[in-house]
Amino acid sequence: MNIESAAINILKRGVDLDSKKRYTEALVCYQEGLQILVDKMKGECDDKIKIYLRKKVEEYMNRAETIKKLVLHQKETGQFHEQVLIENNSTGHSYKTLFGRFLDEDVQYVVVEDPYIRSFHQGQNFLRLCELLVRSCSNLRHIELVTSRDNKSEGDQGNWFANLRNDLVKYKVQLIVKYSETLHDRQIILSSGWIIKIGRGLDFFKPPENKFCLGVYDLDLRQCHETTVDIVHSKNVKQSYG
Repeated sequence: MNIESAAINILKRGVDLDSKKRYTEALVCYQEGLQILVDKMKGECDDKIKIYLRKKVEEYMNRAETIKKLVLHQKETGQFHEQVLIENNSTGHSYKTLFGRFLDEDVQYVVVEDPYIRSFHQGQNFLRLCELLVRSCSNLRHIELVTSRDNKSEGDQGNWFANLRNDLVKYKVQLIVKYSETLHDRQIILSSGWIIKIGRGLDFFKPPENKFCLGVYDLDLRQCHETTVDIVHSKNVKQSYG
């Protein structure tokens, strides 16, 4: 595949997401595709191709700017809502793919509300999320988990959180664990105002078929249960959780 067709494929994906009103995902595609086209244009000697590429760059750049303004307006007016339907047995839905674009230097704390961080694989899902947060959010200072107690293996659950708490301290991140027996909602709240609501919480991945198959470690290759992801933005997050 040549450079130009790689860019076209990414930009087509952006147009598809754009048409589905998944604007923040479309923006990521537009930015990636545009970067490839701009780099190609810089090294192009043929004037006709250069003019064609410049026209394409301007076209997609204008659309990207329009989307940025639209997202900004929707955030300001509290109307932003993006929905992703994860289909049964589909792949390509790691935490990074789903909402990694919102994890940046603006995130100072994260609140994870999920009543089912109790069994071993659920604890590991939370660990994977913590790894992603630490790698992506350079100004992260604390992670708060609200979950329910596992009465069968409460000791194990406590030990997992204690180990994770000790490790996060090395990255100057504090882990706060709170227990609630009435919690039902499942959501990830970022201090920057983004709220990711996942119908099944963090536990939407199917178990791998065996311990030596694709998807054991790379969750983009793991099959998923059907669930819906709703992404909204609230300017009141800091007042409520800060």
